[in-house]
Amino acid sequence: MPHIMSRLIGVGVGPGDPELVTVKGVNALRAADVVVVPVMDSGERGRAEATVLHHVPAGKVVRVVFALNERTDRARREAAWDAAGERVAGLLREHRAVAFATIGDPNVYSTFTYLAQTLVALVPDTVVETVPGITAMQELAARSGAVLTEGTEPLTLVPVTAGAAVLKDALAGPGTVVAYKFGRQAGEVAEALRETGRIGDAVWGSALGLPEESVRPAAELDGAPLPYLSTLIAPPRRDGGRGGKL
Repeated sequence: MPHIMSRLIGVGVGPGDPELVTVKGVNALRAADVVVVPVMDSGERGRAEATVLHHVPAGKVVRVVFALNERTDRARREAAWDAAGERVAGLLREHRAVAFATIGDPNVYSTFTYLAQTLVALVPDTVVETVPGITAMQELAARSGAVLTEGTEPLTLVPVTAGAAVLKDALAGPGTVVAYKFGRQAGEVAEALRETGRIGDAVWGSALGLPEESVRPAAELDGAPLPYLSTLIAPPRRDGGRGGKL
C-alpha cells in the first residue's frame, strides 16, 4: 500500500475571541482529521483550545503538552519538546491531515514554527501549510482606537522576553512600537516609555476579546506585574493632523 503524504496545517486562531478566527481557519480546523492544541504541563485549558472548541467537536481535539512556560531548565524544555514532537508525529503517521491551532498567527512568534521543524525531521514527507490569523496587535488597535501605522511610518514588533533594553532601543527609534509578552516586566516597560516620551499615547491590553479583557492607557501602569500575554502599542507622536505622515 503506497504511503500517503500527510499534511500538517498550522492554523492561526487569533487572540482569543472565537469570532476572530477566519473563515479559512475554521474550514481548515473542520477539514482536518484531528486538531492538536498546545497545553501547558499544568494541564489548564489554553486560549487556543478554548477558541477551537467553539468551532469543532471536542472529540476531534488532541491536547499535547508543551513546555510553553519553561524558560530556565533547558534540558527539561528539550525533553518536553521531543515528547510533543513524537506525539504529533504519531498522529501524522495515522492521519492525512493534522491541524495545529496556535493563538495569533502561526508565523509570528509561534510554537508552530519549532514544531514544524521537528516534524519534518521525524516524518520527512510531511507537507507543512499555514493559515494566517489575526494578531493581538491588530485586536488591541481595534479595541483601543490606537492606529498602528500611518503613511510612511515603520512598525517594530518586540518580544519583551528579549529584555527591556531591546524595547528601549525600539522606542528611541521611529514609528510605532508593539511589545508582546511584557506582563512580567511591566515596571521596566513603563519606565522605558516615560524615558522615551512615549507613555502619553501608549495603550496596553490583555485577554483581548474575552470576558476578562483589560484595555488601558499605559500611563496607568504602576509597575505591578500583568498577565504574561499582555500587548502594548506605543504610537509615535503624530503632529501633522490628518494625513500628516503621508
